[in-house]
Amino acid sequence: MNRLLLLNKPFQVLSQFTDRDRPDNPRATLADYLTAPEFRAAGRLDYDSEGLLILTNDGVLQDQLANPRHKQWKTYWVQVEGNATTNACRALEEGVLLKDGPTLPARCRLLQIPTIWDRNPPIRYRASVPDSWIELSICEGRNRQVRRMTAAVGFPTLRLIRKSIGPYSVDGLEPGQHTYVEPITTKIGNNSSKRSPNSVSKRVRARSTRHDERRQSTHDD
Repeated sequence: MNRLLLLNKPFQVLSQFTDRDRPDNPRATLADYLTAPEFRAAGRLDYDSEGLLILTNDGVLQDQLANPRHKQWKTYWVQVEGNATTNACRALEEGVLLKDGPTLPARCRLLQIPTIWDRNPPIRYRASVPDSWIELSICEGRNRQVRRMTAAVGFPTLRLIRKSIGPYSVDGLEPGQHTYVEPITTKIGNNSSKRSPNSVSKRVRARSTRHDERRQSTHDD
């Protein structure tokens, strides 16, 4: 049976089962939190980010969730340095210019301090520097995109939590906890602006095309 595994990935954990870059002094990996030999991550979440990571045992589902051409909305709770403003949110919604080009239109709103788990270790506290939270939703998958976007509007990211991908959410999961769910079939519309993402194809494109596009999808947002 094709299923999805939803994991609340803790801070400073790799989104893979082994640390190939540091075999002699490995960092924490998914293997420290679950045993799922047939499952692979659908996209990535950076070592220093937290929240929802989806794994699946089905290649088509993996492509639908991770490939940028399907434009799944991904929602993040972002703690930023400084008091975020509605003008900053508006700029993020309209798209900001990064070194690798302008971002697509996004969704953004100011957020009250959310009721969430404590991070271990916590962010560095500085009494002289305020911080605040925003909720940011994007449908791209560039390398460290959310962090670069908030920095571009003057509010560096201090903490980044992925809350949801499409209809799947991290709600109810503590760091390191996971659950299995059945795939949700949704009709996804066009996403040329802030509308719902493009309809999900059930066919996987040729390997060469998929490889080129997945170079982006393996990164955190």
